Amino acid sequence: MFRICLYFCFVFAATNVLADVQGTLRVIDGDTFDVSGQRVRLFGIDAPEAAQTCKTRAGKRWACGAWVSDEVRAKFQGKFARCVEIDRDRYERIVARCDVAGTDVGRWLVQEGLAFAYRKYAMDYDLDEKRAAVTDKGLHASLVEDPAEFRAARSNGRLT
Repeated sequence: MFRICLYFCFVFAATNVLADVQGTLRVIDGDTFDVSGQRVRLFGIDAPEAAQTCKTRAGKRWACGAWVSDEVRAKFQGKFARCVEIDRDRYERIVARCDVAGTDVGRWLVQEGLAFAYRKYAMDYDLDEKRAAVTDKGLHASLVEDPAEFRAARSNGRLT
């Protein structure tokens, strides 16, 4: 009986193992990458969508989503990343913490004002975002629609 229970515990655990991914990083947008052919969404952060625009405080529109993607690409494209899976999202993407040369990519993005702490899912980068906001770093110098609200509006057919 003990062996049967042990067998089922082993089988159950084996089917729920999270897959860590490592390899060359290719930037899709500010918080989504391909690593070794696997789509990875960074855990605990939310960056503007590639097509998202923002406004300066003077009211001028600018392509903030493309800017973020370009900045992330310049810093991390083609580098070796180690990503530890935390979860899977509704699109079956790996949700992970990624490290490039000792740098927590999500933390770096939030500290530089290129992404926001995604408090709905984690508080890990809350203080990093607050420090960036106080100094108007990156996106914090502009008026930015919450990326989740932008995605919701776009999926409902409302353009922003």
